Amino acid sequence: MTDPSGRRAELEARNAAMREQVDTLLGELREKTAQLRETQERALAVTASAVSKDGTVKASVDASGALTSLEFAPSAFDRHQTPDKLARLATETVRQAIAKARTEVEETLADARTGPSLDLSELLPGVPPLSELVPKPPVVADPPATTRRPAPRDDDQEGESFMDRSGW
Repeated sequence: MTDPSGRRAELEARNAAMREQVDTLLGELREKTAQLRETQERALAVTASAVSKDGTVKASVDASGALTSLEFAPSAFDRHQTPDKLARLATETVRQAIAKARTEVEETLADARTGPSLDLSELLPGVPPLSELVPKPPVVADPPATTRRPAPRDDDQEGESFMDRSGW
């Protein structure tokens, strides 16, 4: 038979060890949560810019890929001759900026997704691991390649503004 004082000491020792383990896990959770918050802030602060090969268009986007600025060199309108050509160049430059932003956001979030994570589901059933709480970067779909403005009509009269055309 086990003496009551020995049993009590054993239970107290187990209890103390369990408390220490829980304290350690809570400390790690706080640290991981702070790191996750910092990583998310860095990812949300990402901006990216791209300049067209000829240097006439510059586009800047934020972390979500939203256009924040679009700049044209003074020679852009003369150099590209038609609004359609300039629009295609501007669109391609914006896409390049979006791709850069996506890459930078992915790199910023990569460690949080793949690094060591506390598996709280072992302690608390139904709780997801922190790696599942890291947001995925937004997906920005490329517009269909067939979306183009109508070609200029042959019956356009000289001096008529392209802005007066119906359908714009």
